Amino acid sequence: MWLIDIFKELVTKNGLVWSFLIVGLIYYISTYVNKYIFREKSNTFTIAMIIAMIISAIAGLYTGKSKGLADVKLFAGVGLLGGAMLRDYAIVATAYGAKIEEIKKGGLMAVISLLIGVVGSYIIGVIIAILFGITDVKDIATIGAGACTFIVGPVTGESIGASSEAIALSVAAGVVKAVLAMILIPLLGNALKINNPQSAMVLGGLIGTTSGTVAGLTALNPALVPYGAMTATFYTGLGCLLAPSVLFLITRAIL
Repeated sequence: MWLIDIFKELVTKNGLVWSFLIVGLIYYISTYVNKYIFREKSNTFTIAMIIAMIISAIAGLYTGKSKGLADVKLFAGVGLLGGAMLRDYAIVATAYGAKIEEIKKGGLMAVISLLIGVVGSYIIGVIIAILFGITDVKDIATIGAGACTFIVGPVTGESIGASSEAIALSVAAGVVKAVLAMILIPLLGNALKINNPQSAMVLGGLIGTTSGTVAGLTALNPALVPYGAMTATFYTGLGCLLAPSVLFLITRAIL
């Protein structure tokens, strides 16, 4: 019994190190799943992400909380490893792998993709909100902003005075979009010819959701991550500027 107590104390005091071990174990298992079940026709990163999301869902059902495996005391270090601080640090660090020459090549198309991505996602979110019977313009605009990213939604909702329910829905919409990006980019990336820096920049501009784009491109081709992350990060900033101002005013004028 005392061995279990020692183990719990060791893990609790070294949560971040323990979380690295957990992630490594999941990836190790994914390698074998890809090799022996999928005959290496899938992608190890994709399998690892799906396994991690399944574990997170099981942990959520077990604890009744919202942070997945991090809500289990023994695995609290996972929350730090996957938290905003290290995530943003990793995203910024990837920018050092980008080449200025490649960024210049995708300049105009990247800007156009950003505008299309933000406005297009907002319109889709607004339409879905209306179809579900939401009538308050502020709530509709907030959910539309959430369809951009789970950061743009709350920023917009707080700015224009939307209800807390609409803000919560906007976060949920953004999270769903991020998860879909994580899963679909590795599966469809080759078919969509996401195989060079310019196409990765356009992808980041169209989809946004930095965490989803980075995870998806990591599974598809790690070399493309800096380019997709760059435009995806600008996407969030542009969304935070346009959604509470220009897009909200247009929505209010129409509705």
